[in-house]
Amino acid sequence: MNSLTNVGFNFPFYSVDQNMFLDPEIRNWVLFPIMLVMILVGIVRHQISQLFVATPKPITLKAHRQQNMLTRAGLLIQNSKYIPKSSFEGRLIDYTKAFESGDYLEFPENKDAGAPNPMSDPKVLDSMMDGLKTQMLGIIPQTLIMGWIQFFFSGFILTKLPFPIGNRFKSMLQDGIKTPNMDVRWVSSISFYFLNLFGLNGVFSLFLGGNNSASGVDDLQAMSNMGAFGNQNQNNAAAAAIQDYQKLFLEAKENLELVHYRFDLDQIDQTVLKMYNKNPSSSSSAIKNKNKA
Repeated sequence: MNSLTNVGFNFPFYSVDQNMFLDPEIRNWVLFPIMLVMILVGIVRHQISQLFVATPKPITLKAHRQQNMLTRAGLLIQNSKYIPKSSFEGRLIDYTKAFESGDYLEFPENKDAGAPNPMSDPKVLDSMMDGLKTQMLGIIPQTLIMGWIQFFFSGFILTKLPFPIGNRFKSMLQDGIKTPNMDVRWVSSISFYFLNLFGLNGVFSLFLGGNNSASGVDDLQAMSNMGAFGNQNQNNAAAAAIQDYQKLFLEAKENLELVHYRFDLDQIDQTVLKMYNKNPSSSSSAIKNKNKA
């Protein structure tokens, strides 16, 4: 196969004028197949990934209450100035006693056990395994495609960008081509693979919707972060999934005790009248006269 014909080079100062004509067979048997294979692999990967999506397990009532009580304590601290003092003090006493005794814990009997080991929770282990399956489902196809391109089409020039581009992009667009004087707009086979890897998101969104698993952009990060137990981010997320709620409740108790109560709605009627340039005394006398009448 004659990959390049009618090649002419001219080297003026600081510029290169090149006329290169690619064999049409390269377009038909290299460029189009690479793009088609990547699209089909992405679609198949998305469909297979849907089979690995585990049904979320329902949260128990006690676990839901355990999470909500921290939110309610924060709301009480933030909005204490809008409720009467008696209501605030009643909630303060109830919350501090319950937080200290561990009444709102999912497992009150384990309140003194400290933070549990994340690896001992089956839910966390299942979540980590699902993440590993998703990563492998993306890494294996991308690795096979890259090996296929490098083995069969190494050194091929596939296309040319229709717009000018700086020389700093030469290493990115002409990976595998050792020609320092070639115009930077020419794209090699392996570089064309990476361009498709980042550029097919719009095609996948058109066919599969915005929230799809066909794109391979995240696979590059997964390859670089892949370790013995998977992505480090997933390990951190799994560790954060189990928290020492007794410690969090004690911190919330201390924050409640430090609240300096001040009722902002005291004499709110006079404040509103002042906002509208009304005299509170005249308004109250007018209301009394109206009631007498």
